[in-house]
Amino acid sequence: MEETKNLAAVLHGIDDLRLENVDLPILKENDVLVRVRSVGICGSDVHYWKHGRIGDFVVNAPMVLGHESAGEVVAVGASVRGLAAGDRVALEPGVPCRVCTHCKSGRYNLCAEVRFLATPPVHGSMANFVAHPADFCFKLPDHVSFDEGAMLEPLSVGLHAAQRGGVSLGHTVLIVGAGPIGLMCMIAAKACGATRVLMSDLKSSRLAVARQLGAHDTFCVGEAPTLEEAIASGAVPRPDVTFECSGAQRAIATAIKATASGGVVVLVGLGAAEVTIPIIDAATREVDLRGIFRYANTYPKALALVSSGVVDVKPVVTHRFPLEEMLQAFEIAHSASDGAIKVAVTL
Repeated sequence: MEETKNLAAVLHGIDDLRLENVDLPILKENDVLVRVRSVGICGSDVHYWKHGRIGDFVVNAPMVLGHESAGEVVAVGASVRGLAAGDRVALEPGVPCRVCTHCKSGRYNLCAEVRFLATPPVHGSMANFVAHPADFCFKLPDHVSFDEGAMLEPLSVGLHAAQRGGVSLGHTVLIVGAGPIGLMCMIAAKACGATRVLMSDLKSSRLAVARQLGAHDTFCVGEAPTLEEAIASGAVPRPDVTFECSGAQRAIATAIKATASGGVVVLVGLGAAEVTIPIIDAATREVDLRGIFRYANTYPKALALVSSGVVDVKPVVTHRFPLEEMLQAFEIAHSASDGAIKVAVTL
C-alpha cells in the first residue's frame, strides 16, 4: 500500500472525539483489507459520543466509531476467494461466532458472541483502513456509489423490521418517527408490497423527505389533523403493521392504539429500559408486539434492491463531510439541524 497513515475518528470519552492515526489492522487469512470511502453516522455513534455508553455497552477505552461503511478492497487474506484488490464492497458490521444455535438457525443477529463494529470493545470503521471478514463484505456493482453501499446497513434494519412485521402486498403501514431508520423502514415496507404508508414525526422537514420518498399521508405531531383524528374520522385506514422508530413511551402507546386489531407493532426504536404501555388494548385486540435486534441475512436483499433501482436511498444522505471535519459532521448529526437526516463522512 502506498498510504501508510490510518486516520480514524477515535472516541476517548464523553464529548471527546479525536482524529488520530491508529495502527494499521492485521490482515487474517479470511479477511480483506478495505480502504474505507464512506461511513454514515448512526444514532448509536452520536449516543456513545454524548453519553459514553448504550445500556451495558460502555466505552472504557479509546474506540473508533462508525459501522455503516463501504470502501475498496486493497488486500486479501490467504484463504479469501471471491474478492480481490480493487473490488468495491459494503461491510456488514456484525460478525457472529457461526457455531451457536442462533447462528446455525440463521438468526445470527442474536448470537451472544457477535462482534459488531463500534460496539465496545470492538473498533468501528470510521478509519482509512479496516480489516473485515470477507464473507461479511458484499461486492458493489460499479453503478452503486460508496454512499449507497454504506446505506445498506440502515436499509437492512428496515428490511429486518419489515420481515418481522410480516409486511405483504396491499398492506397499510404506519411509521412513527421519520428519522433515517424510519425512512428506511418505509422504503423497505414499500419494497415488500405495502401500498399505503402513513408517517408521523415532530419535524415537518423530515416529513417532507418522507413524502419525497413515497409516504402517502404524513402527520406532524401537534398539528391538525392529528394521526388519531385522521384514523377516527376514517380519512386514513388503521395500519396493518406499525413501525415504532422513536423508542418514546408516548409514541409506543400511539402505535399500539393506532394499529388495526390483529395487526403488528414492530418495536424498532430503543428508548428507556422500561415503559408503561396500554397492554390491555394490545391484548384484547390481538395486536402483536415484536422486537427487532439489528438484522440477519438482509445485506444481499438490500444490495439487490439498491442495485436494481427498485429502491433509492440516495435522498436519505443529506450531508457529507470529509474525515478531517468529523466534529462538524457529528454536531450536525446530533442536532439534526440544517435539514439533516443522514450525515456521511467521506474518506
